[in-house]
Amino acid sequence: MSERTAPTAPLRARAEIDLAALRANVRALRAHAPGAAVMTVVKSEAYGHGAVPCARAAVAAGASWLGTATPEEALALRAAGLPGRILCWLWTPGGPWREAIEAELDVSVSGMWALKEAVEAARGADRPARVQLKADTGLGRNGCPPGDDWAALVREALRAEAEGLLRVTGLWSHFACADEPGHPSIAAQLGVFREMVAYAEAQGVRPEVRHIANSPATLTLPESHFDLVRTGIATYGISPSPELGTPADFGLRPVMTLSASLALVKQVPGGHGVSYGHRYVTLGDTTLGLVPLGYADGIPRHASSAGPVLVEGKWRTVAGRVAMDQFVVDLGGDEPAAGAEALLFGPGDRGEPTAEDWAQAAGTIAYEIVTRIGTRVPRVYVNEEQDG
Repeated sequence: MSERTAPTAPLRARAEIDLAALRANVRALRAHAPGAAVMTVVKSEAYGHGAVPCARAAVAAGASWLGTATPEEALALRAAGLPGRILCWLWTPGGPWREAIEAELDVSVSGMWALKEAVEAARGADRPARVQLKADTGLGRNGCPPGDDWAALVREALRAEAEGLLRVTGLWSHFACADEPGHPSIAAQLGVFREMVAYAEAQGVRPEVRHIANSPATLTLPESHFDLVRTGIATYGISPSPELGTPADFGLRPVMTLSASLALVKQVPGGHGVSYGHRYVTLGDTTLGLVPLGYADGIPRHASSAGPVLVEGKWRTVAGRVAMDQFVVDLGGDEPAAGAEALLFGPGDRGEPTAEDWAQAAGTIAYEIVTRIGTRVPRVYVNEEQDG
């Protein structure tokens, strides 16, 4: 991912990342779960914001753990000098178990094949693996099911622990519907998690942390906080459940602001087709502005004729189809200069759209809007110094 700490020249486009906002969000999330440690999830380049700078900012603000999906993401954090506890959970057979153990990462295990590979890697590394056992309490994705499978996994993990090959550092799971408070699966999953934890502990497991709460559970389900909460999208100032509240309602501030410089402004007559397929035709004489961002940069094609953009204080709408590298807005006769700012989304302070507005336009969620912003868009980091 291209990174800058300060712009040195006008940019075609930029994703400004406000690290002060991120630090404030981490502190706000800690306040929502005062009895638990906080894991900041920085998978997928910190949801498109840049993993290493965001991880450093989160740790500076008091995050006790970092979380990634893949081991490669976690190893990259270590290579960048990030200390402390890092959990990675999305493994496939033949993964870099030994490298992870030698880097002192916590590795998640959901089944017997993974436990066996972790144990063999620990033998080769001549040091114990830090293993967290993941329970499938009802999400139906990764995780070990309750019953015989869980009993066998716990038994074999304890056997390996007795041999000095691993340390069971955590027991954990993940919610399916925590962004829908009151959904019956929430209470059901909590009940299953408590039972699976109780079983493991009765057999002799002594985990450092038990955790199931993601961002929405951190904000709305205090009974789910246990020892640790895992905060992903909320860290970046996006509400995990817009129906329940805006970022401001939860004390959060969006971290990313996406903008571009208009590449061209031109006058066209009425009846002029715009972009592929001429799905937009001008109603009368007008001006068109060319925004040099497209679906190769992560602008969703599904937001064609719908995505909002702020230009010179006015909301505009994508005119016609979003192309690979560019899209057009109808400026309604206004004539900003080439190079004028087109502000796609940000915190909303200047009246600009938010990532949630783009999500609504594209029929998706704000998680996807920020995460998909591509590598052609430089990340420009502001407010890097710790507050106070």
